[in-house]
Amino acid sequence: MSDPVVPAPEGSQAPSAPSADPESAPGLPNPQSTIQNPTSLGTLSQSQLIRLRFAKHKVAVVAMRVLAIFYLAALFAEFLAPYPINWRDLDHAYCPPQLPRVSLREGLYVHPMVSHVDPITLRRTYHEDRDRRIPLRLLVRGAPVRLWGRIPIERRLFGPAWSPEDLARASAAGTDALDATGEPIPSFHFLGADKYGRDLFSRLIYGSRISLSIGLVSVGITFVLGLIIGGISGYVGGRTDTLIQRAIEIINAFPSLPLWLALGAVLPPDWPALKVYFAITVVLSLLNWTGLARVVRGKILSLREEDYAVAARLLGANHGRILFRHLMPGFASHIIVTLTLSVPGMILGETALSFLGLGLRPPIVSWGVMLQDCLNMQAVANYPWLLVPVFPIILVVLAFNFFGDGLRDAADPYGGR
Repeated sequence: MSDPVVPAPEGSQAPSAPSADPESAPGLPNPQSTIQNPTSLGTLSQSQLIRLRFAKHKVAVVAMRVLAIFYLAALFAEFLAPYPINWRDLDHAYCPPQLPRVSLREGLYVHPMVSHVDPITLRRTYHEDRDRRIPLRLLVRGAPVRLWGRIPIERRLFGPAWSPEDLARASAAGTDALDATGEPIPSFHFLGADKYGRDLFSRLIYGSRISLSIGLVSVGITFVLGLIIGGISGYVGGRTDTLIQRAIEIINAFPSLPLWLALGAVLPPDWPALKVYFAITVVLSLLNWTGLARVVRGKILSLREEDYAVAARLLGANHGRILFRHLMPGFASHIIVTLTLSVPGMILGETALSFLGLGLRPPIVSWGVMLQDCLNMQAVANYPWLLVPVFPIILVVLAFNFFGDGLRDAADPYGGR
């Protein structure tokens, strides 16, 4: 005999059922279950499918975050760099890297470097002054600069904690600032200094602004040229298509690096820095639009006879509307992937031209310009920290390749693995 059911007292609440997973609650779909459930996949748009597929590519997600860090550092270079772009300390030329140290009493600090010049070989050597310490702090005051050339700032994210008096003397005296005792203000070079005593870490951050932006600007010009020329070639066809394809084959027949060098050598040496920057951008773009043009042409050839394109043509839509409003949005993801994978080539092209002295020139600061100091193998052998710009170049190129690989896999969300 079963126990009688006793009604709950008035005002009391019945025990609630176990709460469901918050990710499976209404309005909060679980991405993992959505991917595994074909019925749920059918309700998602193409952009949502691409995002879900891209999220499964862990290496591509990490690469995207690495690129975001680099571009944020380039955007806020004045705040992140310990020293201004033109700061130099001739008493610390070729200063080796100074690794920070930590103690419970002093916190984060480094010992200042004292230089010694050999009277016979004239080689400069350094040793740490153990009796002095340079305190390192967050949000310290530094030499006044202008963020993006407009907003005056004095705070730095990280750097040596100078006193206000030292800062006043540094601003007034420039590179020969002295402290209250008459001694030079001790400098801190996290990644070392170059032959003019300029901080490599600060110049590395400032150089990322040029090296990374030139890739994006070049890709923008490549996007316009490749989309227009490739679209016309695939849509019009006939002799126009044949003429454009033969021109692309002629351009691709030239070796890229010698052609870059030839075009870079044509630039007048007396041009200002800004004009050289845009000239190098145009040079890189004029030699890299052919790949995108061929991708666009192939997609247009396969889509121009689809029912929706024929219907738009019969309804009286002009050729430009059919091409740019109906055909090209159908393969926008493939265009994005092609452009993403071409950015590393732009960065390496600028680096090669600047390294050989045919691209950007001082006073512009880029990673390729910084590597010009490595043309002297004797200097590299004695001061290997001059090769520091190589590491961010390798990291950015690998990150773009992994990011583009993840986008390429995600651009076909219906394809199986």
